[in-house]
Amino acid sequence: MSVEGTWDLSVATPIGKIRAVTELRRRGGVLTGSAHGAGQDVPLTDVALEGDRLSWRQAVTKPLRLNLAFAVTVDGDTLTGTARAGRLPASAVSGRRRTVPAHVER
Repeated sequence: MSVEGTWDLSVATPIGKIRAVTELRRRGGVLTGSAHGAGQDVPLTDVALEGDRLSWRQAVTKPLRLNLAFAVTVDGDTLTGTARAGRLPASAVSGRRRTVPAHVER
């Protein structure tokens, strides 16, 4: 299963929906990535794909300083799952992979 690409995520938190963009790529056979949102650009760590289950960790400082753990299920170009921050309740995550526009020849 391929999860590489740019994903538009929505995280339903107790303080409202937070939108972020996550980029996943494979380098030297290793899945890596970064997340962008709330004026931050942070690397993903511990990125793992087992079947259709994708997980990763990331640290954010806005709106709060948190270490987040994501666990999602990928189905084609959509994903759903949760993000946890320590002992706080899990927040629902949903996302859609951006499609790459087809090259138009002139």
